[in-house]
Amino acid sequence: MAEEYSIRKMTFQDIDQVLEVENLSFPSPWSRSSFEAEINDNLFAHYYVVFKDHKVVGYAGMWMIIDEAHVTNIAVHPEFRGLNFGKRLTQTLIMQAFRQGANRITLEVRVSNLIARNLYKDLGFNEAGIRKGYYSDNNENAIIMWKNILVSGDEPGGDILC
Repeated sequence: MAEEYSIRKMTFQDIDQVLEVENLSFPSPWSRSSFEAEINDNLFAHYYVVFKDHKVVGYAGMWMIIDEAHVTNIAVHPEFRGLNFGKRLTQTLIMQAFRQGANRITLEVRVSNLIARNLYKDLGFNEAGIRKGYYSDNNENAIIMWKNILVSGDEPGGDILC
């Protein structure tokens, strides 16, 4: 179970463990310098890590551009998948986007990643289009998904539990 965990902003000290998750999760992983640039140089970037037993078991990131958030990546260590860490990280991004003034949040997901697609649908994302050949490792298409964060008044839409 995923009971005892914490989520906080990613720091330089987290990058070694984040890279472990990244390398186990993606066929074309980001480099150390990519994460360092996101944390240090990209004013639009916001990255979070989830810890369990003092270990990074997942991370997520987004860019905030005016009133929209764009999810750049979400990954959970293979040994900790199926324990709702991906859901909690996605909820964190939605809540942080809302707090920073976003009205909508978007992401791309592999057509073949049915687990992630269903998670995003459960969190209120809708499929809005296809990016043909988006993934360079195998030329797989990406599904573009959007979620409206503001449903009414000042409350974020969906089941946000951050």
